[in-house]
Amino acid sequence: MEILQVTGSLVCTLRHPGLYQNSLRVLRSSSGKLQVAVDTCGCRDGNWVFVVSGSAARYACGDPTLMTDLTIGGIIDFWDEETGQTEPSAEGSALS
Repeated sequence: MEILQVTGSLVCTLRHPGLYQNSLRVLRSSSGKLQVAVDTCGCRDGNWVFVVSGSAARYACGDPTLMTDLTIGGIIDFWDEETGQTEPSAEGSALS
C-alpha cells in the first residue's frame, strides 16, 4: 500500500466496458510521480488516500475481473506529508 494525494479526475470518453461505471482519479506521490487509480470511495481533489495495487486492486473494486492494478482503498482523515504524522497534534487540532 502507498499513500498518495488526489490531484484531479481523469475523463475518458472511450473505456473498456468493465470500467464504464468507475471514476478514475489522478494521484501524486510525495516525489511528484503521477498515477491513475480506480476510485471506490468518492474522493475529492486534495484528499490523501491509501491505494492497493496488483491483484489486490481488482478485489478492492469488488470485481476480480476488472482491469486495474491500482485502486483507492480509503480516504485518510489526517496526513502530514512533511512529517509522516498520522494524528493531528493538540496544538494544530481544530478540536482543541
